[in-house]
Amino acid sequence: MKSYIYVHTVSLDKRENYGITYQARKELHKALRKVLATSAKILRGPFADTFSTVDVEDHECAVWLLLRKSQSGDRAARLQAVQEMSETHHWQDYQYRIIAQACDLRTLIGLARSKESDLRFFLPPPPLPSLKEDSSIEEELRQLLASLPQTELDECIQYFTSLALSESSQSLAAQKGGLWCFGGNGLPYAESFGEVPSATVEMFCLEALVKHSEIPTHCDKIEANGGLQLLQRLYQLHKDCPKIQRNIMRIIGNMALNEHLHSTIVRSGWVSILAEAVKSHRIMEASHAARTLANLDRETMQEKYQDGVYVLHPQYRTSQPIKADVLFIHGLMGAAFKTWRQQDSEQVLTEKILEDEASYTTCWPKTWLARDCPALRIISVEYDTSLSDWRTRCPMERKSIAFRSNELLRKLRAAGVGDRPVIWVSHSMGGLLVKKMLLEASKKPEMSTVINNTRGIIFYSVPHHGSHLAEYSVNIRYLLFPSLEVKELSKDSPALKTLQDDFLEFAKDKNFQVLNFVETLPTYIGSMIKLHVVPVESADLGIGDLIPVDVDHLNICKPKKKDAFLYQRTLQFICETLAKDLEN
Repeated sequence: MKSYIYVHTVSLDKRENYGITYQARKELHKALRKVLATSAKILRGPFADTFSTVDVEDHECAVWLLLRKSQSGDRAARLQAVQEMSETHHWQDYQYRIIAQACDLRTLIGLARSKESDLRFFLPPPPLPSLKEDSSIEEELRQLLASLPQTELDECIQYFTSLALSESSQSLAAQKGGLWCFGGNGLPYAESFGEVPSATVEMFCLEALVKHSEIPTHCDKIEANGGLQLLQRLYQLHKDCPKIQRNIMRIIGNMALNEHLHSTIVRSGWVSILAEAVKSHRIMEASHAARTLANLDRETMQEKYQDGVYVLHPQYRTSQPIKADVLFIHGLMGAAFKTWRQQDSEQVLTEKILEDEASYTTCWPKTWLARDCPALRIISVEYDTSLSDWRTRCPMERKSIAFRSNELLRKLRAAGVGDRPVIWVSHSMGGLLVKKMLLEASKKPEMSTVINNTRGIIFYSVPHHGSHLAEYSVNIRYLLFPSLEVKELSKDSPALKTLQDDFLEFAKDKNFQVLNFVETLPTYIGSMIKLHVVPVESADLGIGDLIPVDVDHLNICKPKKKDAFLYQRTLQFICETLAKDLEN
């Protein structure tokens, strides 16, 4: 460790060196030498050395002691040091900066994943390189995308990449209103983007990069070609566009699955951005950041969270033992967060109301369930679904329930699902995925822990015997070409009947605890028709309680408030089913 002291030059004439100024300078040098000697001794010498003989203030010594302890060869000592740092709130700015400048990668990530950490622990990201002359972010995104391998890709990656590279800003602007371009590439969801054409192009590029970042070798290329810095510039530029920021977080989170890229991600300044984002009151922003930080934290985490798998609780390091998992699986047109929000109020929800979780929550499993059952790990998954092939995000992506179940099962196992007791919570088609996942897991020896640790399942209006949805496709604009998912929900679907028969027998054999809810009110689909999506007889699995609730299909999984029957009965089932596991 090198330290430098800068002083003004003095005359060599000794007659001038014995005044008050000279003596003051001499004493200052002596004091500085003692501080530097202390820091060098702490960082280089054995941790057991005594410091009583060193003339330095106690609070100064504590900073260096913790820093030394955080670099100990003893894992328990390192974790304790990070916890003590995160709980310290009385330091001066320069003391936080000492830690920020001198700590290692492991400590920095640990501080970012500690709930009480002061943001002064994190240095601002380093200056970003200047854009190339006569270039723009949009153009550099295109160049980054074009530099990635374009062979041996699945159809959806090819689709997004081709679309992003071929469509110009002008053509995107022409189609901004959602116009169809039959015979050409077409932009089936252009109307969902912002008003600025370049932002639309950026979204297409980011969609493609999300897909590419699922391939480890492509992550290496993204990093080598300056992708981390370019994405950071885009993230800072679009602070008012959560959708762009979330896609960027997805890319960084996917890259963090590759441990050899961790040091580069940290050096590029992403940890300071993530440390701030994970403290956001916006649940989606915080959850995306928490996923990325968890993938970076190899000190306390063995699990890896792939794209679409989000931990709602705990999102920080915790001393609370986690004794069971509760998994939330959404249905058609659902999402990992919005499906599980509180039932919408009749009044327009302002940002101020959204910030007040006491009056409204955008994700009740994170806000309510985590507080009522802190010993649970709560996970929500996300996957793309559509009602119509016109509305599909990737026209080639016609994934069956069987395909999706295998994909989700693989991701959940990588996240450690099956290592502890599990309860599955599902809405609509999500329940069919849960059934298929469990049946598939029962056939694979490496997935046996998933079956052995499954304690129970909650089904919110799951069409075990089919839905009327597909039957109305000829009457609804969005269902003129019903998607594969909708077709599989048809009442006369042989695959659906086989799934029901096989799972019912399997669930009885395994003695799974089951709770079924079902809507009693029709749901408005578009402005043309209202439909009872899942009738009572279809929601009856054949085992477990079946509880009708006076809500429609969309609100069957959205309690009006915390003391509402829908949430309280769900909480009761979880607590009773996991009672023995939570006591141990």
